[in-house]
Amino acid sequence: MIGMLLVAGIVVFFGGSDRPEGPGGRVEDRSLDQAAPSSEIADRRKDAASPLRPMSISPQLIEVPKPELAGQFLRMWRVSGANVCAALREAGIAVSEWKPASMRNRNYECYFQRVYQRDETRPLSSTFLKVRGNEMGEIVEIRARIIGPTTDDEGRLAPAILRMFEIIVKQACWRDFEDSLTSIQNLRSVEYERFGAYLNFTREAGGGNNLDFVLGLKATSASQVRTKTYFSPERWLTGTDRRNVSGNVIRSGTSANCA
Repeated sequence: MIGMLLVAGIVVFFGGSDRPEGPGGRVEDRSLDQAAPSSEIADRRKDAASPLRPMSISPQLIEVPKPELAGQFLRMWRVSGANVCAALREAGIAVSEWKPASMRNRNYECYFQRVYQRDETRPLSSTFLKVRGNEMGEIVEIRARIIGPTTDDEGRLAPAILRMFEIIVKQACWRDFEDSLTSIQNLRSVEYERFGAYLNFTREAGGGNNLDFVLGLKATSASQVRTKTYFSPERWLTGTDRRNVSGNVIRSGTSANCA
């Protein structure tokens, strides 16, 4: 009996020493398992809290489009207002210098006006021309008005006045508008609106002997508007002087370069 009790005591002793290690080992394993996901979450939080890495942006994404490139997709003036005025003066038309319309005014213009005959209240025969634009030289619109136009024996507009319209249309370099000169010479009304530009030469309502001329840019279709917006300098962040990236191709000479 004593021997059996001794053997049983030895078994109980060694069996008890194994049991505490089992639960302890399992608890330790669970602690390690829980620690692993916690460390992964902490790493993810650390990555989220870290500042964004600097990204290199290609200069092509922020560079202002070149006016020469815009001219391939968009109707535009190829000369400045000052150059159009100078070309008219070279042709003998006494147009004023390109200058501000008034003091503290950012609108620029040059104009020509001559009254050939008048009564006590109004001119009976006169010619008026105005080229309007802005301080960068961009042309906004060209307008003219003829009252009692001088004509030849065949009823065509006098060459001296027709010359004014020839210079304007040729300076614009819009070849699809040049055929309007025949209608202007014969004093026939003509209204053009072609791919982002318009030209009107119309007789005053009411049958008077007054004719109005207007030439300018006008983006009408959705594609033209989007193209004009894309090439507009106002939408590009740049440190370059805006006068050097205007929508017009400013030429140094007075003759139009329509190449």
